[in-house]
Amino acid sequence: MLVDNSHRGGIVGHFLKRNVVLLVFVLSTSLLHADDLDDLARDFWAWRAMEQPISTDDIPRLERPPGWGPDWSPRTVVSYRRRLDEFEARRGKMNLSSAPIPRQVDYRLIGSAIARVRWELDLNRGWQRNPNFYLDQSLGAYFNLLLPPPPFDSARTRHIVNTMASIPGTIEDAKENLTQAVGPFARLALDQLQDIGPRLLKSVQELKPLLDSEGARDLDAATKKAITALESYRNWLKQRMPSMSSQSAIGRDAYVFFLKNVALLPYTPEQLLRAGRDEWARSVAFQTYEEHRNIGQPQLALFKDQAEQIAHEEKDELAVRQYLEAKDILTVPKWVQHYRFAALPPYLEPLSSIGEDDYFTGPTHPKENGIRYIAPPSPSLGYFPLTTAKDPRGEIVHEGVPGHYFQLVLSWANPDPIRRHYYDSGANEGIGFYAEEMMLEAGLFDDSPRTREIIDNFMRLRALRVEVDVRLALGEFSLDQGAEYLKNTVPMDGSTAHAEAAFFASSPGQAISYQIGKLLIIKFLADARRRQGDAFNLRGFHDFLWQNGNVPIALQRWEYLGLKGDVDTLQQLH
Repeated sequence: MLVDNSHRGGIVGHFLKRNVVLLVFVLSTSLLHADDLDDLARDFWAWRAMEQPISTDDIPRLERPPGWGPDWSPRTVVSYRRRLDEFEARRGKMNLSSAPIPRQVDYRLIGSAIARVRWELDLNRGWQRNPNFYLDQSLGAYFNLLLPPPPFDSARTRHIVNTMASIPGTIEDAKENLTQAVGPFARLALDQLQDIGPRLLKSVQELKPLLDSEGARDLDAATKKAITALESYRNWLKQRMPSMSSQSAIGRDAYVFFLKNVALLPYTPEQLLRAGRDEWARSVAFQTYEEHRNIGQPQLALFKDQAEQIAHEEKDELAVRQYLEAKDILTVPKWVQHYRFAALPPYLEPLSSIGEDDYFTGPTHPKENGIRYIAPPSPSLGYFPLTTAKDPRGEIVHEGVPGHYFQLVLSWANPDPIRRHYYDSGANEGIGFYAEEMMLEAGLFDDSPRTREIIDNFMRLRALRVEVDVRLALGEFSLDQGAEYLKNTVPMDGSTAHAEAAFFASSPGQAISYQIGKLLIIKFLADARRRQGDAFNLRGFHDFLWQNGNVPIALQRWEYLGLKGDVDTLQQLH
């Protein structure tokens, strides 16, 4: 889709009107022409790379066309809807009911991907309801460009400058589009905009020495205009806060649409709540057993500094890879690179609350290391960073190997091009959480009793996320109630609890993905073990699961075992 951004003018207009870039991108990512489904997938993914909004979820970071920038002007939103209608109509004309199961799975994947866009535009409607949405499209766009490690060559430098220059236009779009702004979301945006001027200036000050000097010559002027626009946005939100709705919930019907059509989760909201409560009770019991077992054991100490933590993580990551192979759990191809900790760069630190401080590489450069940027070890760190400042392995297993970084790299090597492009946090986060408990049971943490307690406490959090997500979506929790519930029941620090609840409220359905995804994987494994008997092979099962790790588990179960029950159940959700 070619978007006309000429109304933005100047350097931004020139930057965003480089339509030839889209053609190059489409040609470079084309699917082989085989049939109407392949053609639809090729066209949809190329368009989606242009249209998909930026979010703080670190899984769906698409590779964008060179020089890309977000565009949410009112007339562009109209064009998004028109193009979405076309994709829905094209898919609706297809009938693959007699095709082989893998091809039917691909058909349903495209249906899920298209439904996600409908969900974003017409049901969740962050672009109309959530003032924080436009901070993701402005500050988030800048932040994401800083995540890959140096060097910052001339092309990357120009992209950073042009993205900074696009911020005033994005803020003007926000003021036009936010016709149904929600007060709790506006308060979150105001929190992000506190001291935004000094913070953004500090980031640019630290970044400039690393940039291409010629390409960066307009950065100071662009930053000044961006700060003026962001501060005006802050004032605009403050003025309108009293008239904003306090209702952040999307309601049951919209939530069921997400479960049924986007996430492909065969459960009603009420069933999710029951599963979350049961799993929370189980996790409390397991943590209680572990703590009782460990009476008298010393607590884990913090690493003395970042250097020690980084060196320890590198050693631990290699040990995890070797453990997976030695225990015949999962194949670790030698071409897969490594997941590494690195010190949080000074140019990222002022904006670290804007997004996730990690870099998972991407489909066209999978042979780069994944990176998690870390702050110095300190007792004042938040919930997750504090655990990694004591033992990195919980983070490695979920985020690195065999977690997100490893799983995404394998998925990008999938021979099926439709599956290389598709993403779904339900499967991704389910695998990450499943990997934690699977590696606990496999004995990885046998050498550290207190680390086992950490993994058990992770289970408590993921189970509670289900209840908070569902109750926020149904209007049974306010954002503050959800945060307080997490703080007191996990337990966890108040800052992390509030950040979690805020993300769940603005991204309904994401927080359930960890626990419900893991439950579906366990059910999948149990069915495979029962049906295959002595022929069942854990490594083979895991190799299939990880390679297809972006694919919803209900579809994987259908393809791997021929069991379609969960897929059929989706049609009965209401």
